[in-house]
Amino acid sequence: MTGNPDNHVIEAIGRCRIVVRDGVVFEVGPPLIRECPLARRFARPVHPITPEAVKENIEHRIQSFGMCLAEREVLSSGEYVGFGASELISYGLSSGRFDAAVIACEGAGTVIASIPELVQGIGGRMSGLIRTSPIPQVIASIELNRGIVPFRDTAAIDQPGGVRVACTSGFVKVAVTVAIPDDAREIREAYPAAFIIAVHTTGISAEEAAVYASTCDIVTACASRAVRDVDGPRALLQAGSSIPVFAMTPGAKNLILDKVRETGGQFLVTGAKLPFAGDTLPDPLV
Repeated sequence: MTGNPDNHVIEAIGRCRIVVRDGVVFEVGPPLIRECPLARRFARPVHPITPEAVKENIEHRIQSFGMCLAEREVLSSGEYVGFGASELISYGLSSGRFDAAVIACEGAGTVIASIPELVQGIGGRMSGLIRTSPIPQVIASIELNRGIVPFRDTAAIDQPGGVRVACTSGFVKVAVTVAIPDDAREIREAYPAAFIIAVHTTGISAEEAAVYASTCDIVTACASRAVRDVDGPRALLQAGSSIPVFAMTPGAKNLILDKVRETGGQFLVTGAKLPFAGDTLPDPLV
């Protein structure tokens, strides 16, 4: 391991820029939005979105499961969002549609996970990771649970590189989350069979949304107006209405429908011109 300082940069909850150092929330920038239906349902709700409320939420995550700490819990079996990226990937792994997922974890950077509990433990609890530094204990916990940390010395977040390592490690059906349009384009060109999920889309441009529409299997809308305007009309299926998840390919459509079929509870399925907007949306859309 290198001697990098403990420093983790996250953009979350209204795309606030959050810096955590040595387990302390060092900085919280201004949010891009005021309200988010999902943030109201957090274990520590954020309503309205203010730097102070975001700081309390991040501190709760640090205390509850060790986010950004050496003792971070990396496994979870619960669902947090019905059609969230980690939930869909976890379902894909458990059903055999995927044999590995390339995601990102603070303290480890890019991670190759092959069991649903590791995907949920990492991605279900934390999103919007921009930059991180290695935490040896977190990396060890991931590796103990059948995960691969390709860039363990630097904790780099390199999703195309993660897909490359996954494929050279023998995985064939690889899902990957991306938060950079150029990464989506690079992965699609180099690995046509990869299942690509665009995340962290709040604030992206129409041009970036168009890249996602042409390269990704699933695009999460977050609080993005561009995703709703550009990707929504091209989608084959929309899951959710307040914060939609758009299936852009037949494989993505089938994944979501199969998850609906195998999940308990009630669902409304109807035909509609997409995108379909719910009664409660993030405010504002950006």
